[in-house]
Amino acid sequence: MSKVPLTVTGAEKLRAELHQLKTVERPSVIAAIAEARSHGDLSENAEYDAAKERQGFVEGRIKEVESKLSNAQIIDPKLLDADGRCVFGATLDLEDQDSGLPVTYQIVGEDEADIKDGKISVNSPIARALIGKYAGDIAQVQAPGGLREYEVLDVRYE
Repeated sequence: MSKVPLTVTGAEKLRAELHQLKTVERPSVIAAIAEARSHGDLSENAEYDAAKERQGFVEGRIKEVESKLSNAQIIDPKLLDADGRCVFGATLDLEDQDSGLPVTYQIVGEDEADIKDGKISVNSPIARALIGKYAGDIAQVQAPGGLREYEVLDVRYE
């Protein structure tokens, strides 16, 4: 499996989630299974079935997060010698050329992307159009609604 880019913050969030799953979720599921077993007949025990289903989800998520972390290439934009270019992890202040509205995005890994939080996936059309641009450049993005243009106002490495 190829390396998956992650920001330092994204990796920290995954580590925190893994810690939560292993120290809180897994023990509570084990306790719920033990409690349901104590009620007797397992063939018609809905509590037992629900606890086993929850255990499957928790264990699956633990494996998924561990896999993501083991395949992660953690990139700290502060340490990159990007010289003012738009790169992975950079925070960009843009101006939509059609509306004149300012927007701010950070280019992050696939798992970290959250448009409501201003984080766009490195694989998104807008991020692909912005990579390599400098402040003052215009990026053309083929969006579902047609061609959009953004002017890069500032590039920060936070």
